[in-house]
Amino acid sequence: MKQYRCGRSGLVLPAMTLGFWHSFGDNVPYEVQKSIMCRAFDLGIYHFDLANCYGPPDGAAEDAFARVFHSQLQGHRDEILIATKAGAPLGDHPYQSGGSAKHLISNIDKSLRRMNLDYVDIFYHHLPDPDTDIQETADALSRIVRQGKALYIGVSNYSPEQLEDITEILRENKTPCVICQSSYSMLNQDYAKNGLADVVQRNHMGSIAYSVLAQGVLTGKYSKGIPKDSRIAVDPRYIQADAITDEVTNKVHALTELAVHRGQSLAQMALAWAKYTGKFTSVLIGASRPSQVDENVAALGRMDFSEDELDAIQRILAE
Repeated sequence: MKQYRCGRSGLVLPAMTLGFWHSFGDNVPYEVQKSIMCRAFDLGIYHFDLANCYGPPDGAAEDAFARVFHSQLQGHRDEILIATKAGAPLGDHPYQSGGSAKHLISNIDKSLRRMNLDYVDIFYHHLPDPDTDIQETADALSRIVRQGKALYIGVSNYSPEQLEDITEILRENKTPCVICQSSYSMLNQDYAKNGLADVVQRNHMGSIAYSVLAQGVLTGKYSKGIPKDSRIAVDPRYIQADAITDEVTNKVHALTELAVHRGQSLAQMALAWAKYTGKFTSVLIGASRPSQVDENVAALGRMDFSEDELDAIQRILAE
């Protein structure tokens, strides 16, 4: 798989990264988790993206990762990149979310214990915290690197202004922010439109996109209703039925026709489009079975877009 460097850092990512946001928790059989993770590695995906809140329950994705990693892939540790995050809500009690030193340092320790690791390669602040001075957050992240618990620092879901602020402090701390993780898809192009992409480029950092398939909408699975085994029906925490409007369905149908003309599935075209237009270092993929990993990786076989195709996609999305 083709690899891309994160700005001017020494961090090099595969074009696609396996995300553990869905399909890695106590509700998924271990053998399924193992087959997905090992298939991804066999296809050249050596970067695994986790968080302390991924499950269900919280922490279960890291537990699942640890079980597969130590039984199947531990001998490849030097060529595997492991990322995790803290900052998203784990509950309503103090220090269960945010950007405080207390939360970030205690939770990197918990993640390392769950995964039985000495360090992670990338540690992200998962969500900006308006109630905590950004200096405290940045200093805690820098401390985590200096303590050897993470090799690189990243941030996720930051606004352009927040990214500028923390990037400056981290640079002064000599622990630069090397990667920014953001939501990006045909149905959500804020990353490219709100100035965040410009901040990333100007500061010579890497970038990684999540929700590229818009929680499954851009796979076409909801174009004829809501399947009983779909995410909306089984686990509607992140997308609900009312998101599948007639307008969205019509766009999906039109995009599917264009994808067929390109010799791709809609999911493959959506992944290729995100990588191409967002100029991301890597794009996150999710999978509920190994065959989905194969389909997603196959998108890399057709990553180019003509101007006519790009214009046609934007016309469809504007309708």
